[in-house]
Amino acid sequence: MILNRRTVLGAAAASLAFAGLARTQDAAETYSNDIEGYGPLKADPNGILDLPEGFSYKVVSFAGQTMDDGYVVPGRADGMGCFPGRGSRVILMRNHENTYKTPNLGPLGIGRSVTKRPKPEKIFGLDAAGHPMPGGVSRLVWDTEQGKLIKSEMALFGTTTNCSGGPTPWGSWLTCEEATVGPQDGLSQRHGWVFEVPAGGRGLVDPVPLKGMGRFMHEAAAVDPATGIVYLTEDAPSPDRAGLFYRYIPVTPGELARGGKLQALAFRDAPGADARNWDGKITWKQGDVRQVRWVDLTDVESPNDDLRLRGHADGAVIVGRGEGIFWGKGEAWFTCTSSGPTKHGQILRYRPSPSEGQPGEVDAPGTIELFLEPTNDKVMDYPDNLTVAPNGHLMICEDRYSDNLRNHLRGITPEGKVYAVARNVYRDNAELAGVCFSPDGATMFVNIYHPGITLAVTGPWNSLKG
Repeated sequence: MILNRRTVLGAAAASLAFAGLARTQDAAETYSNDIEGYGPLKADPNGILDLPEGFSYKVVSFAGQTMDDGYVVPGRADGMGCFPGRGSRVILMRNHENTYKTPNLGPLGIGRSVTKRPKPEKIFGLDAAGHPMPGGVSRLVWDTEQGKLIKSEMALFGTTTNCSGGPTPWGSWLTCEEATVGPQDGLSQRHGWVFEVPAGGRGLVDPVPLKGMGRFMHEAAAVDPATGIVYLTEDAPSPDRAGLFYRYIPVTPGELARGGKLQALAFRDAPGADARNWDGKITWKQGDVRQVRWVDLTDVESPNDDLRLRGHADGAVIVGRGEGIFWGKGEAWFTCTSSGPTKHGQILRYRPSPSEGQPGEVDAPGTIELFLEPTNDKVMDYPDNLTVAPNGHLMICEDRYSDNLRNHLRGITPEGKVYAVARNVYRDNAELAGVCFSPDGATMFVNIYHPGITLAVTGPWNSLKG
């Protein structure tokens, strides 16, 4: 379904868009800008996404639609990457964070009514009843000039809780399982892996877990194109969310399946530090920069799901609820969704050593900075997925489930000034996710996680005001 926000929804979509729609009484009070940005957000007559004047969206994909391969568009649209296609076409690689407890949201549809099944070798894991796990990755081809969906299909089948991930410089999508379920839960496989899915492929990929990247509650991944090193975040389990920040040094850059070394980041001057700044224990403040060292990890396949515990015991720093990560110009940006004294989140910046991953980094270590730590939920709250926009600003998706706080898409200038770009006004107030831009910078794509809507946003991106 393709929909312009300035038009009236078709009957089928309207029943979904307006049923139970929750809107704030005073939409202008849901956000506060440090700078003007693109101007005030305007109410969307279709009740999906509020945008500034001059911006509009089209619906690329909606959960429950039938794809070209016969499967159903899965729900829980999460992390996403955009890759160049032919001409004006782009390829979207989109995660679906479904678990064995949400089978009706998977690609087989409600009640697993889709009778088609992949070949066994194309399914990674089965649930206790012998059905494919309902997570995975879908591949969408979108024409930016025509504003039209060209093709949609499943690309990875039988995984679970595919949260976020990251694009590689060689044209593939790293999709991350945010779960460590397995045979103890009646499942056929251990989960908690990263999988690589080529963007330019067709149909289902062979589901090969990259076990050298460790088994833990993976969230997202980013690759430094200069070294091929992969940086990984961990959305550790409740209640403490005490995860680590990882790097994977491949034996051969660009060939991740050949193995490598997994390490966790530590503060050079404070082994075993806690970067969350919770409960009055302030380890660092906004603007602080710390030199780092990297702790070697062993038994990375972690059958006991204790990799983070062993890493911390060896000196790795705790980061709270590490989520989105994206590689910018020579640096990695990542979010810690519920860290900070007020638990509104943190945004961290990692700058690698000139000798990253080599013996020389001991003398010239990389650094990590607490770039932003918001204290006002109207400025920013629960930052999650992120990208670097063509103008160099960060674009941040919020992930707060609340009866009175809406989820926004926020922009952040290089100076740390925050402004609202969009507001989710669709029913259920789900998180926004998967923000990414087309290679020409003219189209921004973003997901509404539940029920699973992918939007293509266009407008005057060069009109930002300070």
